[in-house]
Amino acid sequence: MTNDPSLALSAQDCLVAVMVAVSASDEDIGTTELIKIQTAVNLLPIFADFDVDRIKTVSQMVFDLFEQEDGLDALFGLIKEALPDRLNETAYALACDVAAADGTLEEAELRILEEIRYELEIDRLHAAAIERGARARHLT
Repeated sequence: MTNDPSLALSAQDCLVAVMVAVSASDEDIGTTELIKIQTAVNLLPIFADFDVDRIKTVSQMVFDLFEQEDGLDALFGLIKEALPDRLNETAYALACDVAAADGTLEEAELRILEEIRYELEIDRLHAAAIERGARARHLT
């Protein structure tokens, strides 16, 4: 898949893929989660030169991978290959924001957040701070 240059992921693609994966993990992509992804892409400096039309392409890639038996492993392989280490905590923070956007954390979302922490080697203390920040931003 990564041998085709048109399918190579950018760092921004990886961040979108992580957000979409969290949203799709519970098989219920909510409007608030979609709005959170769109808002992040529209407002955050990391996405300043990102083509928003890529959201659909990256989302479809995530959905296609989720239909495969080892799709989650394949997704993390692609992300770890293309995402610079300096953006691992950014990816986790965005994932936490999407998970918290609808006010509830389903078991599937908690599992994928745990997997993201593991795969991106997020320090436990840093992860706790990121999670607390997401929780604080999404209190009602």
